[in-house]
Formats: sequence, C-alpha cells, structure tokens
Amino acid sequence: MGTPSQLGFNSDHNFFGFRPEDRVVMHDNLFNLIWHGEGRWSWDDVYHMPIIIRTLWVKRVNEIIQSKTEAAENAMKAAKQRTARKKKAR
Repeated sequence: MGTPSQLGFNSDHNFFGFRPEDRVVMHDNLFNLIWHGEGRWSWDDVYHMPIIIRTLWVKRVNEIIQSKTEAAENAMKAAKQRTARKKKAR
C-alpha cells in the first residue's frame, strides 16, 4: 500500500491560525463590540463568544450606528433648513 495522495491538500499555509491581516479585522470587531456595547460585555465574553453569535452582534451594532448617524444627519439638515427660513423671514 502506498501513501495517500495529497492532491486535494494544496495550501499556501501549513499551519492553523489567522493571517496577520485577519487578526487586525478580528480585534477591530472585538473592540467595536466592547466599545459600542457600552459595558454589556467584557473582553473575555466577546473573545470567547461563538463566531456566529459574534458576527450577528457586529452586524447589529453596525446597523444601530448607521441608524444613529442617519438620524443625526437628518436632524442637522432640519436645523439648517429652520435657520435658513428664519433668515429669509427677516
């Protein structure tokens, strides 16, 4: 019996783990969850959270931040319009 064929196992990496650029993204996501979670999670909680759940929370936090940003932009536009109307009324 010969050795098994390794044709299906061609890979650039010969170890398991993150590439350096993947680590940066992961730690950025961890930081954002902790920062925008406003004390709801500790570093240990987020780090050991299952990846699927962590991805869900990252997506949810991004949606919340986006909606807050849009609300702030709409409020600024409305304030500018009120100011412009007051100037025209003078």
